[in-house]
Order: sequence, then structure tokens, then C-alpha cells
Amino acid sequence: MHLPVILLIADGARPDTLSGELARFPALRRLREEGALHTVTTVFPSVTGPAYLPFLMGRFPGAVGIPGLRWYDRSRECCGWPDYARSYVGYEMGRIDGDLDPAAPTMFELVPRSAAAFSVVTRGLSRADSLAALTPRSAIRAALTHFRGRVERWIDLDREVADTVISRVRSDRPDFVFAALTGIDKASHASGPESPMVDDALAVVDDLAARLRDEAERGGWWEDTHLWIVSDHGHSAVHSHDDLAREIAHMGHRTVAHPWSVGIAPEVAVMVSGNAMAHLYLEPRRRARPGWQRLAARWESFADQLLARPSVDLLILAEGGERSEVRSVHGSAIIGRRDGRYTYRRTSGDPLALGRDVEGGADEMYEATIASDHPDAIVQIAVLAGASRSGDIIVSAAPGHDFRARYEPIPHRSAHGALHRDHMLVPLLTNRPPRLAPRRTTDLFPSALAALGVAAPTVLDGRSFL
Repeated sequence: MHLPVILLIADGARPDTLSGELARFPALRRLREEGALHTVTTVFPSVTGPAYLPFLMGRFPGAVGIPGLRWYDRSRECCGWPDYARSYVGYEMGRIDGDLDPAAPTMFELVPRSAAAFSVVTRGLSRADSLAALTPRSAIRAALTHFRGRVERWIDLDREVADTVISRVRSDRPDFVFAALTGIDKASHASGPESPMVDDALAVVDDLAARLRDEAERGGWWEDTHLWIVSDHGHSAVHSHDDLAREIAHMGHRTVAHPWSVGIAPEVAVMVSGNAMAHLYLEPRRRARPGWQRLAARWESFADQLLARPSVDLLILAEGGERSEVRSVHGSAIIGRRDGRYTYRRTSGDPLALGRDVEGGADEMYEATIASDHPDAIVQIAVLAGASRSGDIIVSAAPGHDFRARYEPIPHRSAHGALHRDHMLVPLLTNRPPRLAPRRTTDLFPSALAALGVAAPTVLDGRSFL
């Protein structure tokens, strides 16, 4: 028998959210007692939108054309005049399906009897199965909620999503259900990841889990169901907002950045995600990515200026599809990727503080980095820096910092997007113990396909834990 899979995204939940005391959340506590709670790594950038792609495609976001929440289109193939830039914050969220690699299938294309609520990816999903979709009316309401900074309304929207999911499960019992609940993330941004408002948002997740279980038990199919609750990224407190676009302009460079992404002869396009990472596109009028070696003569001192900023933890210089350089105050190293093998070779110091050079496959890279301040960093850097739509310089923020001080309706007291462990580690709660220990969020996609008896695509960035 093929087992139905229900995947709930508790957007922005940290591992300690589900590993601590759950007295107020009996459904989650019961799932943890009967099943398993794991801590797994998400992707870089660790930000909503790109970080949903592992769940729905089993791929790292840069590898399928989505390098960040915002990016610049050098090729002019996807993004049009006048700015040639993309932002999935706002109306362009609907462009994500068209920006994805068409050769990489989505869960909805592989599992026709699917339903999804608040999914940023809908390719292969019928309109009727796109629950809580952003219709013109709901899009206006969501926009007003966002731009007015009303966090409590996001929690109300979560409750509406939960009601819609229960209704569809009761009437149709889809093979695969995907539901994103964003209240935890919004509450964390506004008041910190340990605020009482985060508990209010988590209570909605708990209530939905309880109602889903009740439906399945009364229908006699709970024992045949996989219910997984996972987050797409972590969170950490922010005490300093380093507005990167403004500061680069103060260095004397003409910049463009959202929301004012149109400029005359820009020298640097600053594309911030989350807000703790950013792609920097140097000389963006070039139609092809030049590679750091061609840019270094003019921009080396600029890279040094960036790395000297307290807000910058890691500086990644893209040198081509198979090679990149990572720098920190602790030194520099070359990261390589070829034929499924990765290398980390220190050239001066040890920027990732691993204590040694490393070579091997994705599993070896995971083991080498999981206990460090930058879990899974070698693989994530190699893939994102090698993506054709990524910036020439990629910056990851230091703990306590982010890269955007203006234009946020909710003042960010907490942020995400970076490579450090507070952002990269997320909880995975399953209603039954898996056969193998889950490692990455990319493992959920092949695991869901295995549960549903559907053949997995040849190219994936995860493996089934079933």
C-alpha cells in the first residue's frame, strides 16, 4: 500500500522550538514521543522561497535556477527592462515557476493527486488543488498584511490555511499534501525567535497536526500516513543592520537594489535575501558572468573592504562552475566541485575553521562540517557559487548582523539567510521513526516519493530516509 504524505512547513522554526518543553503543544509532543525528532540542514540561501525547493523538487535552489529571494539576470533571458532583476517578495512571486529549470520535475508533476496551501512553487498543480492560492483578492490582503507589518494577521492567515487543508483532506484525501504556515517566521522577525508570539504561531501548527491526526484516525488511515513537520530555515537575533546597498554606494560605486532596482549604468547590483545574505553582481551590464579572476584587478580592494566590515562573516568569490574561493577573517580556501566530488583546500588560514583540508562526496562534506559554525557549507558554497544566476561575490552575514536597514515593514529583530548554524539547522518531526537518519531538507522529496511508490528523478540532491 502506498502511504499518503502530509508535509507541514513550520516556516522559521528553530530546532529548539520543537526539542524543548511542549506542554502547550500536545499534538507535537505526542508526535515526538511516538515518532522521531531530527535536526537537519537546510540550504544556502536559508530563506523562504528558495528553501522550499528541497521539499518540492529535492534540489538545491541555485542548481535549478533560483539563487536567492532576489537576483539579477545578466543574461536578460528571464527578467526584462528596465531593471533586469527579480524579487520574489511581492507580485513577482508568481514568476518562480517559470524561472525554475524545466528539466527538474516538481512533486506536483510527479504526484497528480496533490494539494498545496501557500506554496511558492505550483508548477504541475491545478488551480483547484492550489489551496489558499494568491487570487487577486487574497494577494491584496496579503500585501496589506505585509506592508502594514501586522504580524497577528499572518497568524490569522495560518488559521485560514489550516481550515482549508482540513477541508480538502476530509473531502478528497490527496496522496500528497503540502501546507506552509508562515506565522512563526513573521513573529520571529518582529519580536525574536523566543517571543510569546512565536508560541501563538506554533499553536496553530499544533492544532493542525491534531486535527489531521483526528481525521486520519476516524477514517482508519492514520497508520498508513506519513505526517512530517519541518522548517525551511532557522532564525537568530539581529542587533545591527548594515545596509549593504547604501554602504557600497558610500564606497563610491553606483548601485541598484530592491525596491529601487532601476539605475543608470550601475556598477554593483545588490540582491539581499533574508536578510543575512546577498549576491553582488559586479559590472552587471556584462551579459555573461566574467569570473573572479577577470574581475580581481579592479575589485580586489573592494572585496577587502567588504571582508573588513563586522557584518560580513564569509565572502565567496565565484571563479567558475567548478571552483570558488571562500574568505573570512580566519583566512581563505578554494572549494572545488567535479563529478560529484568536493574539495576544500586552505590557501591561507582556515576560513571555515575545519582544521584540515577535506575531499570527498556530499556525505563526507556533511560529516566534515556538521559540527562546525557553518554546517554543510562546502556543498552549499560549491553549488550556489557555481550557479549561473548567482552573483560574482556572495556574502553571508555574521551572527547578530544583516544587510538591509530600510524598507522592511516589520523591523527585523531576527533574521536568516546566512550559512551559520543558527540559520542552517532546522527541525524535522516525523510521526514514525525513519530507517535512516535524515541529513538535509533535500531528503524529504525522495522520501515522500518512496512512501508514495513513485520513481524518483535521476538527479537529486538528497536521498530517502525510508
